[in-house]
Amino acid sequence: MNNKYPRPQLKRNSYFSLNGTWLMNGIEIEVPSCRQEKKLHYEKHFKYQKNNDRVILHFSKVDQIAKVYLNNHYLGEHIGGYLPFEFEVTDIINIGDNYLVVDVIDELDKTYPYGKQTLDPSGMWYTPVTGIWSDMWYEEVPNRYIKDIKISPDLRGVDLDITIDDLGKIENKHIRKDIDNPILWTNDNPHLYYEKIKESEDEVEIYYGLRTINIQNINGINRVCLNNKPIILNGLLDQGYWKDTLFIPNADNGYEIDIINAKELGFNLLRKHIKIETEQFYYDCDRLGMLVMQDMVENGEYKFFRDTVLPTIGINIKDNVTELDSRMNFFIEHSKETINNLYNHPCIIAYTIFNEGWGQFNADKMYEICKSIDNSRLYDATSGWFKQSKSDFDSLHIYFRNKHLTPKTRPLLLSECGGYVYSVDNAKAKWGYAICKSKQELTDKIIKMYEKMVIPSIEDGLCGVIFTQISDVEGEINGLYGFDRKILKVDKDRIKKISDTVTKYLER
Repeated sequence: MNNKYPRPQLKRNSYFSLNGTWLMNGIEIEVPSCRQEKKLHYEKHFKYQKNNDRVILHFSKVDQIAKVYLNNHYLGEHIGGYLPFEFEVTDIINIGDNYLVVDVIDELDKTYPYGKQTLDPSGMWYTPVTGIWSDMWYEEVPNRYIKDIKISPDLRGVDLDITIDDLGKIENKHIRKDIDNPILWTNDNPHLYYEKIKESEDEVEIYYGLRTINIQNINGINRVCLNNKPIILNGLLDQGYWKDTLFIPNADNGYEIDIINAKELGFNLLRKHIKIETEQFYYDCDRLGMLVMQDMVENGEYKFFRDTVLPTIGINIKDNVTELDSRMNFFIEHSKETINNLYNHPCIIAYTIFNEGWGQFNADKMYEICKSIDNSRLYDATSGWFKQSKSDFDSLHIYFRNKHLTPKTRPLLLSECGGYVYSVDNAKAKWGYAICKSKQELTDKIIKMYEKMVIPSIEDGLCGVIFTQISDVEGEINGLYGFDRKILKVDKDRIKKISDTVTKYLER
């Protein structure tokens, strides 16, 4: 059983993990884990000994529709498999024995965000995931407790907006903390400040990094700036799938392995692609110094003609919709909740709203909505194509050619490229954009792409590049690593050298 506190922020000592052995449809399984059954009935008996006034039951992620019961009392329902939720159970939990039931239904309803999951996995679509796939725990709090803290850093200190729950009465408190001789958070020195915040009888531990991200005009070119210094975003697409365990890393330090692998190859950013990870991933990026571009999890149908054929022949579309359907409304609320849930992580510098037209509607309005919630990050409103009027980037996906890229007004982000296939385990599926027969050929193609397309374009304003991808995923054999992360498929020294050329280009 993992007894590590599952939420690095608002850390308390008064918690108990509910991970471990559960009954699922009558059989014993370990939870969290990824399942494929459409209907799941989870049961767990646990003991509770009262030590404080109130009890909060937490679920990190349950895919897709969860109904929760404690001691035969219905607590409520949560829809969507990628965000946390909680219930107060003070008046329901028993001292001694307790009986917890979670009923889960996952029909892959595309009204709700589902990401790359499909019932027919092939190519760039992967095995579906159902059930409780992340941590569960309960914690005890006093009657007046800290419900949330919004952490807003700058280069001199931090603003803390504290939400306090006093027996259901919500209060808000603001604290400004200026720091003498501040140490700024960067990729090379990801310094974190840890503090304890006390309110009446409640005490929580938080952390933060001092950093800013914005766009500034540098010598006539709009550049992305980290802490007011121009930076080139040199990233990898990161799907967040693991061999055998799917959404869950197949090692306790699985997130850390991916982050360190990427850093050792010279990359400074991961684009978390159409999946929201557990808090541990973002904490590991915070402490290890890895920038994150976080995608929203798309819903709706991916339509091949609209989303692939039309942009291939250069046809853009207008996406204005006057009447929103239930899918669109759910996407709006899910996007808001995503931003609020991840707000405190210094590693997150940008969000992708729509990817390759998938589910796209009212992109300009979505940009405005996201900016209104958090204007301290950058937003790629339409990654790949179907751009509208508003975005912080001009965003392109280029897989089949190398060409010089000329930015216009906004910073140009090559938000997907590469995708070269090289199979190291005789996989039959060969999804990708060019087939390589050896480590040298794969390395040569990557370096050629950087030398012919990426590096010459930086001078004119290219702000970043995101290579597809960090590892193979099922039938998509285009990673720098194999699916199990054990085999590096490229020449490490040569990739590190070209990566350093990119990330340090503006330091010349």
